[in-house]
Amino acid sequence: MPHIRNAPMLVATMSAALLAGCVAGPAPSNSMTSIYAPGQVAFDGSRQPQGDWIAEVPVARGAPTCDWKVPRELDTLRRVAPASFLNRTAPLGAGDRLEISVLGDDDRLSGTYVIDSDGSLALRGLPPVQAANSSIDQITGTLRSQLIAAGIVRPLRNSVRVALIEASGAAVAVGGAVFQPGAVRAGERTPESRIGLREGAVSGDNNPTRSIAGAIRAAGGVRPDADVQRIYLVRAGTYAEFDLSGFIYGWSSRNVAVATGDRVIVPSRTCFDADLVRPTPLTAPGIRVYMSNLTRSANNNAGAAIGEKTGSLPYGTRLLQGLVAANCVGGTHMESDRRAVLISRNPINGQSVVIERDIERLVRNADRDALNPYLMPGDAIACYDSRWTNFREAVDLVSQAVSTATPAILLDNAR
Repeated sequence: MPHIRNAPMLVATMSAALLAGCVAGPAPSNSMTSIYAPGQVAFDGSRQPQGDWIAEVPVARGAPTCDWKVPRELDTLRRVAPASFLNRTAPLGAGDRLEISVLGDDDRLSGTYVIDSDGSLALRGLPPVQAANSSIDQITGTLRSQLIAAGIVRPLRNSVRVALIEASGAAVAVGGAVFQPGAVRAGERTPESRIGLREGAVSGDNNPTRSIAGAIRAAGGVRPDADVQRIYLVRAGTYAEFDLSGFIYGWSSRNVAVATGDRVIVPSRTCFDADLVRPTPLTAPGIRVYMSNLTRSANNNAGAAIGEKTGSLPYGTRLLQGLVAANCVGGTHMESDRRAVLISRNPINGQSVVIERDIERLVRNADRDALNPYLMPGDAIACYDSRWTNFREAVDLVSQAVSTATPAILLDNAR
């Protein structure tokens, strides 16, 4: 059995190979165009893992750090003054509930009505009329004319009265520098917050989330590169520009109501603004971050106390705070030599970036803010074990190999 006689040499070879694997691997390589947030690149003298940064698209010397342009899709639309949207309530839309009273009616026509999904409204026994994109006064006049033409009411001024009970959520398209662009429901209500269901019919409704700010938050909130001073609302072939920076910095801003079919465009300044990385009426209150803290690849995160809610962090959390949430910081000093990687994505061009940090140096060094990037929605952080932990695992594997080979060696020598 020659393979048994070579068992000690095999064990020694395994030991050398495993112990050699205890050293840290090479730092990840990234493209320079994937840089998005400050702190992603380690500067000289930080002694943090740097890796290779490949300049795929060289940046011209003296190029501006911020660049703003009017979205080209607005070229075909007519610009109007913001007052045209501010000085009137949003038009009615599908799902809005109305209380309609007909003079002299014995509850045959009067009652509560909901605008249909196609924007139509039909009184009992009468053909539907178009109610979406109309005001209360306009739909009141339309219904009054219909009832007079049908000979149901006399041409009196107050023969028909329409009151808004509840403004439902509005289907709005949000694009540009938001984390989740697309179609959203602005002002969608929960069953507990419905108006007029328990207290009876009411007149009027204030739905503050059926607004530009509500639509933006429903789309994941503005990104740190967003231009909150120039946000565009598009409606029926026209658009207006609004300055919503007051929601970020604490001065007055008018929150404009939106209607079904509206579009909200948030331009990008193509540069990072740290003031936008915190909970505000225009940003996300929290983010979801994927975490991994495995001692062995076969284990799970439960042993590291990473549960379903651990990765839900306040917006504005930095990498080091996220590592604490993942239980990657602390423990014995022998196990303090740990490293972590942050996997993120540049939302402007979609390129991914992997940042590696020495956790202990990030904790100890005074320049940590320059090396401690913000966490963005959908980021992932993973912790690597210290060299001592790797050494211990290697010794355990070698010990198991030796324990397995020893009985065979004894049996072979007995022969």
